[in-house]
Amino acid sequence: MELFIFLATLFFFLAFGIPICLVLVLCAIVLMWHSGMWDTMIIPAAMLDGANNYPLMAIPFFVFAGEIMAAGGLSKRVVQLAQLMIGRVRGGLGYAAVIASIIFAGLMGSSVGEAAALGGLLLPMMKQVGYKPGRGGAIIASGAILGPIIPPSTNFILLGATISGLSITKLFMIGLFPGIFIGLALMVVWFFIVRIDGYNETITFTRQEKIKIIIDSTPAFLMPVLLLGGIRFGIFTPTEGGAFAAIYAIAVCVFYYRELSLKQLLKVSAAAARTTSVVMLIVATASAVGWFITMANIPAQMTSLFRPLIDSPVILLLCINVFLFLIGMVMDLTPNILIFAPVFYPLIMEAGIDPYYFGLLFILNLGIGVITPPVGTVLYVVCGVGNIKIVELIKNLLPFILMEIAMLFLLLFFPSISLIPLDWLMGGS
Repeated sequence: MELFIFLATLFFFLAFGIPICLVLVLCAIVLMWHSGMWDTMIIPAAMLDGANNYPLMAIPFFVFAGEIMAAGGLSKRVVQLAQLMIGRVRGGLGYAAVIASIIFAGLMGSSVGEAAALGGLLLPMMKQVGYKPGRGGAIIASGAILGPIIPPSTNFILLGATISGLSITKLFMIGLFPGIFIGLALMVVWFFIVRIDGYNETITFTRQEKIKIIIDSTPAFLMPVLLLGGIRFGIFTPTEGGAFAAIYAIAVCVFYYRELSLKQLLKVSAAAARTTSVVMLIVATASAVGWFITMANIPAQMTSLFRPLIDSPVILLLCINVFLFLIGMVMDLTPNILIFAPVFYPLIMEAGIDPYYFGLLFILNLGIGVITPPVGTVLYVVCGVGNIKIVELIKNLLPFILMEIAMLFLLLFFPSISLIPLDWLMGGS
């Protein structure tokens, strides 16, 4: 009964277009009223406890680093590096968009930030060489889902902070190879689109230009290598890695590239603070809902509901993923992680499913949600940046979404694709 009340309340208020943080507070109030625990201090106390979580300190650092890199010249150098790597191939700008998405994911860890930065740089170029606006927007939007998967991912940080006992380092590492595989799959789709649309453009550079691009882009390319290497080998924790990323970004953009002044750094800091405040408000309000979900024993209700499937882990995961896909179409990634991860975690543990493998499927599935209507946040970012009609973008995005869903099913039916690389990266630990 409590599960039905929670879901009905959630969708009822979402239908009115109320901001998600207020919807979560209203859900908490309804659950509090239903449980008979009417105490006005429960919700603010739960919000404070939820936000007061050490692993979450990594989020403002990574957000700050991402904002610096977007404003300080790293973005255009990453794009130039991607163009240098594959620009000579027919339809090179599309391939470069995917490669840049993979590199950007290792720099920013945010789908929205990645879509905004790459869209602003690549969409004008694509328009200039004759790409259909919807096609260019589609390849950029589809690549943006790599942000939540390839480390350092703020969404994996949220997942690790929400479910105690999960190693954020392991969550980072399990997303690395699948993220690259998905990027390669998107390039396969683009290969056929290039021939259907008849794109013939290529990008060439002189020897001097190649040397300059390699020298300029090396600091950007080194950052994810140093960051992941430091986290993997225990030089610093993911939270400390966030601080390292922020300091590294400042050093490169302010002192090496000299494209970010101290005055601009203050503006970037304000933008990062605004983004962080939004994320943390959602974290706090979702924690309040989570408190009542736990008190109402909703995780146990979900376990009872799916209990007939516990002996068939693949079917169980399939049903959970269908549910997550539908919920991801109407609610953003962050609240979905905070609300549903604790609900499904006891269920998958009872079924004997590897929690890191489930975490990968969980984040990938909800990541696809950011490019599916009606509430795909990346869709609106790309439409705004490229002045593209939403219907045109969705129509052109369909083959990429289908490929990403196919990759989700491939990972679901063949867990070794993600678990063997994880075991190799973690040295068998």
